Amino acid sequence: MKDLVNKFYKNHALVYKVLLFIVTTFLIVYLFPKSGKFKYDFEKGKPWQSETLLAPFDFAIQKTEDELAKEKEEIQKTAIKYFNINETIKPKVLKQYNDSFNTSFPDSIYSSKNEIKKIGENIIETLYEFGVSNVEELIAEKATVAILKDRVEVARTDFYNIYKQSQVRPKIDEALKDNGLQDYSKPLSILFFNIIEPNLKFNKNLSNKALEERLNSISYNRGSVEKETLIISKGEIVEGNKFLILSSLESEYESQVWNESNYNLIVFAYTLLVALALLMLLLFLRKYRLEVFNNNTKVTFIFFNVFLMVLLTTFIVNYDSKYIYIIPIAILPLVLKAFFDARLGLFTHVITVLLLGFIVPNSYEYMFLQILAGIVTILTVSELYKRANLFISVGQITIVYIIAYFAFFLIHEGSIETLKWDTFGLFVLCGLATLFVQPLIYIYEKLFGLVSDVSLLELSDTNSKLLKRLSNEAPGTFHHSLNVANLAEAAANEIGANAMLIRVGALYHDIGKMKNPTYFTENQSSGLNPHDELSPKESAKVIVDHVINGIEIAKKNNLPDRVIDFIRTHHGNSSVYYFYMKEKATNQDVDVNDFSYPGPKPFSKETAILMMCDSVEAASKSLKEPTSTKIDNFVENILNKQMDDGQFLNANITFKEIQAIKKVLKRKLANIYHLRIEYPE
Repeated sequence: MKDLVNKFYKNHALVYKVLLFIVTTFLIVYLFPKSGKFKYDFEKGKPWQSETLLAPFDFAIQKTEDELAKEKEEIQKTAIKYFNINETIKPKVLKQYNDSFNTSFPDSIYSSKNEIKKIGENIIETLYEFGVSNVEELIAEKATVAILKDRVEVARTDFYNIYKQSQVRPKIDEALKDNGLQDYSKPLSILFFNIIEPNLKFNKNLSNKALEERLNSISYNRGSVEKETLIISKGEIVEGNKFLILSSLESEYESQVWNESNYNLIVFAYTLLVALALLMLLLFLRKYRLEVFNNNTKVTFIFFNVFLMVLLTTFIVNYDSKYIYIIPIAILPLVLKAFFDARLGLFTHVITVLLLGFIVPNSYEYMFLQILAGIVTILTVSELYKRANLFISVGQITIVYIIAYFAFFLIHEGSIETLKWDTFGLFVLCGLATLFVQPLIYIYEKLFGLVSDVSLLELSDTNSKLLKRLSNEAPGTFHHSLNVANLAEAAANEIGANAMLIRVGALYHDIGKMKNPTYFTENQSSGLNPHDELSPKESAKVIVDHVINGIEIAKKNNLPDRVIDFIRTHHGNSSVYYFYMKEKATNQDVDVNDFSYPGPKPFSKETAILMMCDSVEAASKSLKEPTSTKIDNFVENILNKQMDDGQFLNANITFKEIQAIKKVLKRKLANIYHLRIEYPE
């Protein structure tokens, strides 16, 4: 059991990556649509590119969404509306009419009283032939009305035979006008206003139930296709009925594939594909970015960003797929380039877009656009810490989106008459959303402890609190650090290393000297040397401790680990040679480890360059009457000794690159000492 625990502990980093790989795979598969994919791609109005297709099984031809919508709309217009009748209302209205008529029409005023009364009685008979309702908005233009008495249908008529209370006045005016008595319209209308009551009450529950039954009875099919029937031949145009049949076959195929019996097979197939894609990403990291692969935080960061893009895309597709291009996928390569490099950013972007192809409609068009946008992002974005560069790059990305989409639209439609201009607006919004990369980088730095060029630019400011303190407490060291930074930056540019990172590392690599500044020659201005009071071993300890002190100061001031790495490695595991030889002169039994730095050795191009530049710059102060030849030999000797000591064995730097760095250092030192280059005669 103990051996198993020890084995697990030794391989915990690998175990973590395996768990991360499994969890990410299943999370992405969980977001995928759980249905089979139709194996043929087709578009309306385009030729059928695949082989001649016969019906693989019997299936129904489905109606289009527009057809179903129109059918439902027609049913809603013509649906039967049920009303309950109250038969006591009509006799009550007639009685009130007779009782009130004489009061409304006195004999002394109205000479045609009997004729008016007869007209009023006829109007009441007409109004209540089928009934009066006060629910006007429910009587649709083509609706049929069923009249119920004690839940039994007693009559059925069209909507226009049912009177609404608002129609009573026009009916009175019409009847009186036909008899030439239109002058009596107002008193008769007042009388009717007081006595007319609705005798029909709308039965909402029964009407809704009847409507629901009719909607449920709608047939979603418009025919059927038998097995082995020719559907379409190769080269035929996909249009009209053929397009409907193919769409129906696609829907039927996916519905048949998606069933309980093969659910596990579909999920298993998706899992295999996602796992393969993520495995390719891990293998790329292991082969070409071993430093990233060995850092679990960085691997987690990359996988998190891949999953985040899949999650956002799934959310938008489920909401409304027409907004799919509003998602700023180009943020992914931007972020990865900011923290790592362009090659890793592009590779991860391509893997992510391939995964998104399972989710989005028109997957080929989508993947083409996004991969193109990713390439443009990698090629155009440089020095992200410069705000203007980001705006320019975002503009270029947006233009590429628009041009590519326009080209695809012309290929599909053959004209620009039906061009959807609002899609261009989505691309503009996508570009604006890409600008969110700046605050996102800041958030990622805090969450994952990473360092971008933006942070490095802030750290390179010599007016920062820590560097000001260095310039005040150890001015000689500060000046030395500036010189080293200039040399290292030039060397980094020569071989394509990260110049911004190495400049920051150079500025902070000797901050440990602030603890005992006068023990270092560059800070001794009084002519007194404190080492005269110490033994060689004690002096060596003070010198060596500036690395440990520097790490402590850096951590207290929250410097990133990438910067602290320069403090750790700028002397490697070399020895303090002067004090070692001084001790050896009096004591032959001396242990070199007591005079050596704790290490580790440089493990990157940047840390290796800093070690070279630091040694050369510090030792150059001892040059007397420098000449070009002296400087050349001086640089060669120092760097060759470091190579002989194996200081660069862990750094991914080549002999060719070291030779290039030597040339840069020789040229820079010659400029510092104002020497002319000696040309051969």
